[in-house]
Amino acid sequence: MTSKERFDLTINHKQPDRLVVDFGSTAVTGMHVHAVEKVRRYYGLEDKPVRVIDPLQMLGEVDDELIEILGVDVVPARGIKNSFGFYNHEPLKEYRTPWGQLVQVPEKFNTTVDERGDILIYPEGDLSASASGRMPRSSYYFDAIIRQQPIDENKLDPADNLEEYGLISDSDLEYWEAATTKARATGKAVVASPGGTALGDIAHIPGVKLRNPKGIRDIAEWYMSLIMRPDYIRTIFDRQSEIAVENLSRLSRVIGDKIDVIYICGTDFGTQDSTFCAPEQFDDLWLPYYKRINDWIHSNTGWKTFKHSCGAVEPFMSRFISAGFDIINPVQVNARGMDPALLKKKYGRDIVFWGGGVDTQSILPYSTPEKVREEVLRLCDIFARDGGFVFNTVHNIQAGVPVENIVAMINAIREFNGSNQSG
Repeated sequence: MTSKERFDLTINHKQPDRLVVDFGSTAVTGMHVHAVEKVRRYYGLEDKPVRVIDPLQMLGEVDDELIEILGVDVVPARGIKNSFGFYNHEPLKEYRTPWGQLVQVPEKFNTTVDERGDILIYPEGDLSASASGRMPRSSYYFDAIIRQQPIDENKLDPADNLEEYGLISDSDLEYWEAATTKARATGKAVVASPGGTALGDIAHIPGVKLRNPKGIRDIAEWYMSLIMRPDYIRTIFDRQSEIAVENLSRLSRVIGDKIDVIYICGTDFGTQDSTFCAPEQFDDLWLPYYKRINDWIHSNTGWKTFKHSCGAVEPFMSRFISAGFDIINPVQVNARGMDPALLKKKYGRDIVFWGGGVDTQSILPYSTPEKVREEVLRLCDIFARDGGFVFNTVHNIQAGVPVENIVAMINAIREFNGSNQSG
């Protein structure tokens, strides 16, 4: 069975010959560059600088060599630009990270060092603009710098929070046609992340790609606005989803069936212990606009839609399904109420679980290889029954994870697949 055939069964809730595996198809299912380097060295691959494919989180490329070793079935069609708004492809240059790793980054990856020794990065790589990201000297990734301008309630304009969303250009369409054609030629399932469909994702609210972000750009202010300024939020979501549908229509004409999944949104609705808002607030502010986007996709394409949300989101699962999402990621099994057996039983026929194969907060980074093995086998046994499960971790694999534990995870996947096939 090919990766594509295996994926098609899984995504339609049918049992494949083995687990479908994803490492690196999206910005929430990848590995930090440091982890990628350690895995490459473990398996004896060429010692070369790892390419950074997401500067904000410093995620590393899972290239063809690792795809083969890790048994990956899903590949990305990545966007043209990255979170900081500069071109994210070749030509590349070498860059020495604060932890001493030599990596490859795009040409516009321009940084400075402040008086504290923190690394600053700039929107569109423009050093004349104010920095929009900060990597503390003891950190491994960038945090958004809040550049909220003073708010005048009488002058608040929803258009200011839509500055980064516009109609896709002809040249961008040419890029997507080429990128998806290349991805489809691998024989793997393909996930596209064209952007523009993230409604209220706090990774985007600060406007780190903008030189001079206007509107509500402070994360705390945004959350307060959900209560204080709901009409303002509705206006943003209404116009953004309208633009998104037009862009999806344009994309579909050149992409066609070259992709299997489209990444829609990374807005988190849960913390470790609770939800960010009441389910009724989700129904009011988000559901109509998610449904608009998902309904258009399902009526006009064969694509499946991918929703990311960390946290204790079991109360939202039926709502994600009602909104038309086909896939939920990451399945944070260590959050309150996110019992794997319960989730599979209640929702496993209606939504695909993508991730949740091992806890990345405690088990993968801090436990023993044997505990990692046990956790992977246990969770795969629950989630993989009758299809509807794509293996990935609970969010990205971070820099400090022992390579022995990553290898134990990979070996456990192989073990599960072996026992599954023989059984």
